[in-house]
Amino acid sequence: MHLISKDIEQYCKDHSLADSDLLIELSKSTWDTEDKPQMLCGSLVGGLLQMLIKISGAKKVLEIGMFTGYSTLKMAEALPEDGEVHSCELMKKHVVTAKGWFEKSDLNHKIIVHLGEAAKSLEEFRAGSFDMIFIDADKTGYPEYYRKGTMLLKKGGIAVFDNMLWGGSVLNPDDDDATALRETAELIKNDGRLEQLLLPVRDGLMICRKII
Repeated sequence: MHLISKDIEQYCKDHSLADSDLLIELSKSTWDTEDKPQMLCGSLVGGLLQMLIKISGAKKVLEIGMFTGYSTLKMAEALPEDGEVHSCELMKKHVVTAKGWFEKSDLNHKIIVHLGEAAKSLEEFRAGSFDMIFIDADKTGYPEYYRKGTMLLKKGGIAVFDNMLWGGSVLNPDDDDATALRETAELIKNDGRLEQLLLPVRDGLMICRKII
């Protein structure tokens, strides 16, 4: 299910800040070599992440789900020189691939990778220690990532959840992924600590601001 036409999406890309040469190369390589290249967040979501970092002045970012490192590098580009992206990734092969791209950039010093189950990695961090969180991992884990991730977010911090419309299937969930995403949306909606906005950008982006 396409929420907007491919022509409209391309028009948006054509009138947005272009990717760096390295990110274009990374994206092409991912589409050429990975079994599920559609797991890339894409340039529009990546550009929005960059804009949120710049507008908010975020310096410390948590990413849950790194894949081949595209979104990690996008966020690292937007961070100040002393900024950090802590990225959690379960699959060792993705970590190896992503680190290869990080080493080709001049941003490697901003990126800290945590290999293993994200739910366990999140226990290593101190509450209220992140300015921004980006969640784009296994969908059945979203409710837990929401609970643990929002605890790690500072007051005034931003949380971004990708794939929150799941091709529209959240309207009538018929599998575990859609059910978990619908549950996460309801949890966020009823969380008095958060202000939220769900946008039909690509496969659905939920943007939250922690107010308490």
